[in-house]
Amino acid sequence: MQINLKNVFFSCALSMLGSMLAGSGYAAEPAKFPNKPIKLIAPFAPGGALDVIARTTGEVISEQLGQPVVVENHAGAAGAIGSVYVAQQAPDGYTLLLGATTTHGINPVLQKLPYDPIKDFAPVSLVATIPHIFVVNPQLPVNNFTEFLAYAKSRRGLAFGSAGNGSPHHLAGELIKNKTGLDVVHVPYKGSGPALSDLLAGHIQFMSIEYTAVASQLAAGKLKALAVETAQRFPGLDLPTVSESGVSGIDVTAWYAVYAPAGTPSEIVNLLQAAIAKGINQGAARDKLVKLNAVVVGSTPEALTKHMTQELTRWGGIIKLANIKSD
Repeated sequence: MQINLKNVFFSCALSMLGSMLAGSGYAAEPAKFPNKPIKLIAPFAPGGALDVIARTTGEVISEQLGQPVVVENHAGAAGAIGSVYVAQQAPDGYTLLLGATTTHGINPVLQKLPYDPIKDFAPVSLVATIPHIFVVNPQLPVNNFTEFLAYAKSRRGLAFGSAGNGSPHHLAGELIKNKTGLDVVHVPYKGSGPALSDLLAGHIQFMSIEYTAVASQLAAGKLKALAVETAQRFPGLDLPTVSESGVSGIDVTAWYAVYAPAGTPSEIVNLLQAAIAKGINQGAARDKLVKLNAVVVGSTPEALTKHMTQELTRWGGIIKLANIKSD
């Protein structure tokens, strides 16, 4: 997951130039916010869970605050280009970021980035999470996580796949490896799609992945789910947690959160948070997220800060322990 810093810095330069041309004195007056359209930046390409969550969140903010919200995809460099773009914008609440596990929980401790996930952003709200689940090729002679542990400990060389070195799938696999003492091999791929293809074909044996990404394969019996990797069971999914199988300390989710540029007035941040929390927990917006197999949250800025800090600390520890380097 090597980030192209040349592209990131180029994006930064364009953003800074735009701010200079706009002149000074652009900060919004909280009492008048919002009085024009808001931009919500999705830092990955269209399609996938993050894009759906970004567009749903944009609709919610628009409905609650009475101004259009335009979702723009600024993809590239594992989310860094879009993140830097938002960090460089005026702190007036009119440009927001739909950040994620990679942009604010993993990449900042995996490699040096041209943004700081804490200093350069004002947390607004943790919007939703999607649980990771532990899946295996259905030909593997195991029916639950306890049986898998016994099977894996009786032989060497079982392999798990990921979307690349330092990806959430890789780190989740390393966390499980660390907690169980399994002697397993990591096989990085260029994206989760190729990894899943090899898992389906039996070339690798297991994977930790977002439930949304494999829901259809599970329903068709093409993959076998052994456990959910969250602290509590996932509603509507008849799967025990990893901790119920005797392995504690496993709580892995893909998470999605709204951020504003650092320095955004607290009145604006709180207004945005209230709009998100109210809107995503009702009606069509909630239905869309639940259909995506997401857990709807809508947290306070303080709760998001705590969550992000815990994620940076945990994944930073795993990265250091396993000596993980980005691709």
